[in-house]
Amino acid sequence: MNNFGTFTKLRPLSLLRHLSSSSETTCLQVSSNSVFWSIYLEQGKIIYATHSVEPFDRLERHLRRLSHHISLLSGETRIQLRMMFEPDSQNQSVEHSNSTEEAIPQEESPEYQAICWLVSQRYLDATQAAVLIQELVQEVIESLLLIKQGTYEFTDILNKLPKICKLDTEKIMERCQERIKIWQSMAPQISSPYQRPYLWIQTKTQPKNLPELQQNLTNWMKGFSLRHLAVIMNQDELQLARTLYPYILNGSILLHEPDPPFDILPKNCEEVLKVTSQLTELTNRKLIDKTVVPSSITPQNSSHIPVANTAIGQRLPQISPPPKENIPEPTAPVNPNPPTDNSRKIYKIVSVDDSPTVLKEISRFLEDESFTVVTISDPVKAVMPIIRHKPDLILLDLNMEGIDGYELCRIIRNNSLFKKTPIIMVTGSKGLVDKVRARLVGASGYLTKPFTRAELLKMVFTHLT
Repeated sequence: MNNFGTFTKLRPLSLLRHLSSSSETTCLQVSSNSVFWSIYLEQGKIIYATHSVEPFDRLERHLRRLSHHISLLSGETRIQLRMMFEPDSQNQSVEHSNSTEEAIPQEESPEYQAICWLVSQRYLDATQAAVLIQELVQEVIESLLLIKQGTYEFTDILNKLPKICKLDTEKIMERCQERIKIWQSMAPQISSPYQRPYLWIQTKTQPKNLPELQQNLTNWMKGFSLRHLAVIMNQDELQLARTLYPYILNGSILLHEPDPPFDILPKNCEEVLKVTSQLTELTNRKLIDKTVVPSSITPQNSSHIPVANTAIGQRLPQISPPPKENIPEPTAPVNPNPPTDNSRKIYKIVSVDDSPTVLKEISRFLEDESFTVVTISDPVKAVMPIIRHKPDLILLDLNMEGIDGYELCRIIRNNSLFKKTPIIMVTGSKGLVDKVRARLVGASGYLTKPFTRAELLKMVFTHLT
């Protein structure tokens, strides 16, 4: 087996098929378009797979799915996990160069270590962890199979990974190819699960034309990607895409390109063709956050699109237990019905910062999303307004004059009204010590300046839904 190779047209499918018949223990590392994939294999079976684009965001999404059935996977547990295992963004950045050996990262996956910790602390049993790993691996392999150009390398696994499960490589690839075909059947209108759908107003429309599910989706269709929306709605993402497809076809829903860094992941189709009418009208349409009723919608337009069975248990490939361990074949839980409440709660958020500029920016980001935002510029006098407003979430700047965010967080947490209220620390520091200290005074999360609207919404989405 060659240790290194470069293709003008990379053939990840051929590589994985070759490895599935191998008896070696190795890590296949692939680089393409500044994205790095790592596939850990033992005797032809996949132990784990990851890529470099927001690995803990990926883990968070799949843990949220499991949390519907596993009460121990609470938001607090998931935040604790990220603070313990997620590398600081400065430390995990990769220096790109012309040398592939230098470009491909060599460290083992920190999110896999996080999963192992969940098992060791009994938040997950072996079966549940195996289900989680299957879903993560499938998402990663699906993106890997879309690569057309890149480089690859086989490396030794530096640290002996605990074996939670072994996945049948051929069945994983088969399932991923099926899903890719379904995505491609919706191209060019839908070219990536990370595209962001928006609704727009038509003046002559009637609410009776909207399906009930659309009313639920309308509350969240404000910048979240299809993949993130599927998690919020607790649906299979392909089924969600199929539901939206006829509205995208007739222009009632506009799809924006993925936010960075998800825009560097491979697309579902080789050439993403743009719908001319959508591009022409984009600047003339009003994107909205409230109920939108497109006229003359014909959902039957999507009836030709094949859709995989949405029961997780039926779509997962076979798992083989590792040697000397008795890990049963996982049986995945069946997704419950999506939420039926058509009126989402309007959350109240308090933001405390001694910078009027920062407060104004946070208000702009959040109020556009139908949140009620209360801003406080004097941290010394912040406690009483917070008690009066009883917010659903609090954003605290760390470095403020008079009283810092740590002390203010401690005071708020000492009030019984706010024992479980999410408190997010906002700071320009990326140091691990600050994160640990924030955790010790009761912070629920940590947002580093400068942050984008997408990053702020992701943090709010994590703690309020």
